[in-house]
Amino acid sequence: AGGMFRVLRSPTRADRMLAALLLGTAGVAILLLLGVALESPSFVDVALVFALLALVISVAFVRTAWSANPGEDQHDDS
Repeated sequence: AGGMFRVLRSPTRADRMLAALLLGTAGVAILLLLGVALESPSFVDVALVFALLALVISVAFVRTAWSANPGEDQHDDS
């Protein structure tokens, strides 16, 4: 509930993204636990697909955020 509140009411896009990744990680953990408890490899497969999707989404978010603020974190020593 706290993570969902953070996704909906967070002040910045980065905070919302981190909260969404937290919820995704919790979902992957639940699917893995269900897969082990029910001895069903399909839950494990779905959890792995969700984990890979989370990776792709986070990389896409970082690339988008980085291109929106070019050069903000780079230091020019000249």
